[in-house]
Amino acid sequence: MGTMGPYKDHSSYPSLTKKLLPWTFYAIIFFVLFRLYFYSCPFLHSDHIIISSPSSLSVSPSLEREIAEETACDYTDGKWVPEKEGPLYNGTSCGTIKEGQNCLAHGRPDLGYLYWRWEPKQCKLPRFDPIKFLQLFSNKHLAFVGDSMARNQLESLLCMLATASPPKLVYRDGEDNKFRRWYFATHNINISIYWSPFLVKGVEKSNSGPNHNELYLDQIDERWASDMNGFDMIVLSIGHWFLHPAVYYEGDSILGCHYCPGLNHTEIGFYDVLRKAVKTTLNTVTERRGSIGKRIDVVLTSFSPSHFEGDWDKFGACPKTEPYKEGEKSVEGMDAEMRQIEIEQIEAAKIKSLQFDKVRLEALDVTKLSVMRADGHPGPYMYPFPFANGVTERVQNDCVHWCLPGPIDTWNEILLEMIKRWQKNHQSLREE
Repeated sequence: MGTMGPYKDHSSYPSLTKKLLPWTFYAIIFFVLFRLYFYSCPFLHSDHIIISSPSSLSVSPSLEREIAEETACDYTDGKWVPEKEGPLYNGTSCGTIKEGQNCLAHGRPDLGYLYWRWEPKQCKLPRFDPIKFLQLFSNKHLAFVGDSMARNQLESLLCMLATASPPKLVYRDGEDNKFRRWYFATHNINISIYWSPFLVKGVEKSNSGPNHNELYLDQIDERWASDMNGFDMIVLSIGHWFLHPAVYYEGDSILGCHYCPGLNHTEIGFYDVLRKAVKTTLNTVTERRGSIGKRIDVVLTSFSPSHFEGDWDKFGACPKTEPYKEGEKSVEGMDAEMRQIEIEQIEAAKIKSLQFDKVRLEALDVTKLSVMRADGHPGPYMYPFPFANGVTERVQNDCVHWCLPGPIDTWNEILLEMIKRWQKNHQSLREE
C-alpha cells in the first residue's frame, strides 16, 4: 500500500491542470493587452530613449555620422606599452632625416626608445599603413606649416611613406631647407614644408638687425598663405618661438613686447600673443577657402613639450631611456597653457566654419603622449658620436626635437586615423 501512494497523487494532476489552464490563458491575454495599450500610445512614452545597439536600428546616415563622431577614439588618453616590432624605417634607410635628429646614425647606444607603442584606452591605434596614406592622398597637396616641430613631423611622415614609395625633392628654397616640396609619382602627391614659426607675419631676429622678433598679429604670413589655394590639407605647428624676445604689432600700433629690456614698450605675456596668432591664422584660412574652390582640411598639432632636466650644455640634460609611466608625469604649467590655448582656438574656429562649406578643422592633440616620452629626444646625439673621446665638460643637448625614428611617428599614425575617419564620413555623405 505504501508504494501506491505516489501514483495516487500523480493521478490527480490532469484535473488540476484543467482547472489552471483557463486562468493561465486569461493572464497571458491580459498581459498582451496591457503591453499593446501602454506601449503603443506616444503620449505615455518616456522622453528618454536608450539605444542599446545603433547597428540593430534603422537610423538615418546623418545620425550614424553623429554617433560615430561622438564615439570616435580619444587618442589623448592612453599609455606607452612595450612593442617588439619596432619602427618602419631606420636612420640609414631614410634619406630625408635632418642631421640633428638622426640619433641612430649619430651613435646613440640605447635602442629601447624605439620599442614602445602608444595604446589608447578606448581603441586600438593601428600601425602606420603607408599604402593607405598614399591612396587617401592621391592627386592631393599636403602642406606642413610652422616651426621646426612641423618640419620634424613632416620628415617622420616622409620616412614612413618612403617604405612604400620613394619621394622626389622637386623644390628647395631658403636656408636650412626651410621651404621644400616632395613629389610622389606613384600617386601624384605633393608634400611641402613652409617655415613660418609664428604663422602670422613675422620678422625674425638676426645678427645684423634687432635682437628680438617682430610679430604682426593681425596679418597672416603670406609666404605660405599665398599658396593656400593649392593645398588640400594644412598641418600647422607652432609654440616654442613665442618664448623668444619679441615686439608685437597690431595694424600700425605696437601692442607691447615680451622680454625687451631697453625698449619703452609694455611687457606682454606670450600666452595672449599665441592666442591672437592662432586665431588670425584659422580665421584667415576659413574666410579665404570657406566658400570657394575645393575643400581644405586644417589640422593644428598641439604643443610639444621639451624635457630639459638640467642645463642645455651639460651631460644628462634629458637622460631618460624609457617613457614615463601613467601617473608619473602630467601636462601642467606652460605645457598645459600652450596646449589649452590651441585647443580652444580650434574649437572656436570650428563654430565659425559652420557658415562655410569648404573647411574642416581638427586638433591633433599630442601634448600628453609627448610629455611622457622624455627618452625620445636626441640629447647630445644631435651631433655624431659626441663622447667618442670621453665625456666632455660641456656638450650641447637637444631635448626639444624628436629622434627619427621615434615617438613623433605616433603623431602621423593618429593623423592617418583622423583622415580615414573623415574619408569614411565623406563617403557616407555621398551615399545619402
